[in-house]
Amino acid sequence: MASNEKIVIAFDLYGTLLSTESIAKELGEQFGQEKAATIAATWRKYQLEYTWRLNSMEQYLPFSSVTQRSLRHALSENAIPLPPEAAVASLMSAYDSLSTFPDVAPALESLAESSFVTPVVFSNGTDQMVGNSVHRSPDLSPYSNVFRDIVTVEEVKKFKPHPVVYHHLAKKVGKGKEQMGDMWLVSGNSFDVVGAKAVGMKACWVDRGGQGWSDSLLEGEMGAPDFIGKDLGEIVQEILKRPKTEE
Repeated sequence: MASNEKIVIAFDLYGTLLSTESIAKELGEQFGQEKAATIAATWRKYQLEYTWRLNSMEQYLPFSSVTQRSLRHALSENAIPLPPEAAVASLMSAYDSLSTFPDVAPALESLAESSFVTPVVFSNGTDQMVGNSVHRSPDLSPYSNVFRDIVTVEEVKKFKPHPVVYHHLAKKVGKGKEQMGDMWLVSGNSFDVVGAKAVGMKACWVDRGGQGWSDSLLEGEMGAPDFIGKDLGEIVQEILKRPKTEE
């Protein structure tokens, strides 16, 4: 990529900018703190599993429906009766206000000062869910003007890591399929990273836990990120260096 071209950085939302574990606070208020972390982890597990199953079955449900149904699954698995509709609505509302990871704010601040980058949010969520998170979330909304666009899967009715989703991203930012390598994905989800690499994108993985890359689905360069960073700031700085060296 020439140094005078803007580079597209697509940030995954859930598990990358926003911590899905932060919903545990709301869960704790309803079901007790001793169960909150387990419910949150189970909820996230089935939320992702449902999207993959829907892809495989060539079916689609809005991510809001997936999120609510996976909550019911998580509660049932933990032997917790389904709460009243008002309580479920409260949890779904809280999902629009998840906390950011501590490293997100300084990383986005550094991007705001860059003139040769086009940052976008790229998510499985619905337009409404993602819009609420970006523009109303107490943690993320102060940085909403950093993002040039919000790209969701709602239009194509597939979920990550389906190839159609990444091609949809390219279309939305004005790139053709032959320009997939001009875009960077930044994600804390390994399946997302591998999905992006499979269609020719560059990808960075946020390894906040410091556990190292372990996804073994695909071998070679396609099965691993181009860069692994311990936090979002390290990844952003690495990407910002690339246009100056990759000419």
